[in-house]
Amino acid sequence: MDRFIARANIAHFEELLAGETDPGKRWMIQGLLAREKEKLEIAERQAETALKPVTPSKADDPAV
Repeated sequence: MDRFIARANIAHFEELLAGETDPGKRWMIQGLLAREKEKLEIAERQAETALKPVTPSKADDPAV
């Protein structure tokens, strides 16, 4: 869900940025866009980690 929201926010901020000419507003939108891209990166890494299979370590092996 976080990735979906972040992608939607990124698309929205990119649309706003494309039509905005005021330097102050552009700066604010660029900051919001950068923050959402960071959120998406974090969510993507978390999803990737969650999908990786867990391999038992040697410490978990009772035969060792």
